Amino acid sequence: QVQLVQSGGGLVQAGGSLRLSCAASGSSFSFDAMGWYRQAPGKQRELVAVISSGGRTNVEDSVRDRFTISRDDAKNTLYLQMNNLKPEDTAVYYCYGRRVQVYWGQGTQVTVSS
Repeated sequence: QVQLVQSGGGLVQAGGSLRLSCAASGSSFSFDAMGWYRQAPGKQRELVAVISSGGRTNVEDSVRDRFTISRDDAKNTLYLQMNNLKPEDTAVYYCYGRRVQVYWGQGTQVTVSS
């Protein structure tokens, strides 16, 4: 059974950094697209960043100069490096991986205090 297990969230002051990880287990394959969504309280889930199997990335405009998405297929792990965090980045972050179907991580809370 394929599982995506997230780690790395938490509480940080504005201007700080966090790195989220999303490790896949139970799979013998590498995912095609992988990415991160986030959902803030009272808001719809929004796509933050995507990375293809070939390493092409697409990052949402509001975070493009602060967030970096990467993947290590040898470790079957996806990352989101978040720098210069702002209070508006506060949300639950979800990773996903797609190969035929979409698999989701359990979500991790990121809270940025002002």
